[in-house]
Amino acid sequence: MIIVSIFSFFAIFTIVVLVHEMGHFFAARKAGVKVYEFSIGFPFSPKIATLFRHRETEFTLRLLPLGGFVSFSTDGDEEAGDLFGTSSPYRALILSAGALFNIGFAFLLLVPVFVSGKHLPLTAAISESAGAVWSVISGTAAFLVNALSGHGSLDNMAGPVGIAVIAGKAAAKGFMNAVYFTGMLSLSLGVMNLIPFPALDGGQLVMLLIETLRKKPLSVKTYQVVNAVGFGLFMVLTIVITYRDIVKLAA
Repeated sequence: MIIVSIFSFFAIFTIVVLVHEMGHFFAARKAGVKVYEFSIGFPFSPKIATLFRHRETEFTLRLLPLGGFVSFSTDGDEEAGDLFGTSSPYRALILSAGALFNIGFAFLLLVPVFVSGKHLPLTAAISESAGAVWSVISGTAAFLVNALSGHGSLDNMAGPVGIAVIAGKAAAKGFMNAVYFTGMLSLSLGVMNLIPFPALDGGQLVMLLIETLRKKPLSVKTYQVVNAVGFGLFMVLTIVITYRDIVKLAA
């Protein structure tokens, strides 16, 4: 069961993250912004292989096969000049495309799940899928409101360990259950990424809005500091949630 959980977690999470990064990638190509690397794996882990190249993009595999990323800068260049030099609407499109791809992917996955699992006609399954998408969006908004008012709770959040356990259980129950879990994870990832938190896509969109309102770009250093602080806070939150997941499993 442990092996199934680990394999299912890596497989499902990788698919969901790749869909997210494909959104950024295709939006960047549409905007004429160069993408220098499209990688499978954790950003800060060493590169172990180059799978292939297409135009200026190097498609790579990283040592830790968890997640993925696209890079808009070359080695040694942290400024991502093409991305920051493009128009605000195109930057907004690039920044939001990953989350939008996740939400769209989830919607498409949930339709056949409802057709097969609930035996709904196609039109009803489409409506049910749209309802699931709206439910997660509205639920996330309610969570943010509660969190800001001091009434938020982490009880319903899961870290990597918790997600691995859920993925293993879903895979053990059959293919369509795994598809349903993949869709819901993709939906959650897409919606959560739009939260205006530093280091997330939503935080980058807020910074772009600030630039637009003040009619003056923020410095690269400002972006680096904000992203570093946001990433640090995100890692602390992940560790806390993971610890809580482990305690639950051990109980």
